[in-house]
Amino acid sequence: MKIVVTIGGSIIIKDHNYKKFRDYSEVLSDLTKEHDIFVVIGGGKTARDYIGIARDLGVSEAMCDDIGIEVTRLNAKLLISALGDYAFPEVPHNFREAMQFASSKKIVVMGGTEPAHSTDAVGSILAEFVGAELLINATSVDGLYNKDPNKYSDAEKFDEVKPSMMMELMSTKDIKAGTYEFFDMTAIQIIKRSSIKTIIVNGENAQNIRTAINGKIGTIILPE
Repeated sequence: MKIVVTIGGSIIIKDHNYKKFRDYSEVLSDLTKEHDIFVVIGGGKTARDYIGIARDLGVSEAMCDDIGIEVTRLNAKLLISALGDYAFPEVPHNFREAMQFASSKKIVVMGGTEPAHSTDAVGSILAEFVGAELLINATSVDGLYNKDPNKYSDAEKFDEVKPSMMMELMSTKDIKAGTYEFFDMTAIQIIKRSSIKTIIVNGENAQNIRTAINGKIGTIILPE
């Protein structure tokens, strides 16, 4: 099976600790024995810190995005280093390169691609581009909620949801950029139009990637 895994920067680079990269490398390298694996990594707080400095310098938002993209690619290089021979040694800068690198039968690890595209958007576009059967989103929460579970004790988790419902949630006042990690509209639209099965899991435990493939965990985004 062809699988795209997106790993939030807030997960893998949160503590600037090599152990999270090692944990993910162990799981991903094992999965590549049976599946074709693509990985997209975010920038996390490190990217936001650099972007903050750039904004203070007065650069354009597009340049801020470009700086953030470079950080995601550094994170991708760290995971490639952890994966060793299991990974293609270069970070693709676009989806066509990702497809080309995949011909090596090694894990392809990439970061951002262009301004205004979140990690979720890049992951969903990559899944569409390579014809992936499954997209796994490893984030800081254990699924999709109707509102921020870190702020609201009555937040309700969805075991299953369709893209149209996610679009409705995006329009509510409880879910906004910066409240809690949530698919952006571009990612949802891509998932909807290509009917990509997507699973949102808690990425704090890298083993949840394996569980998402073999069992039921987190929130499953079903085709319309």
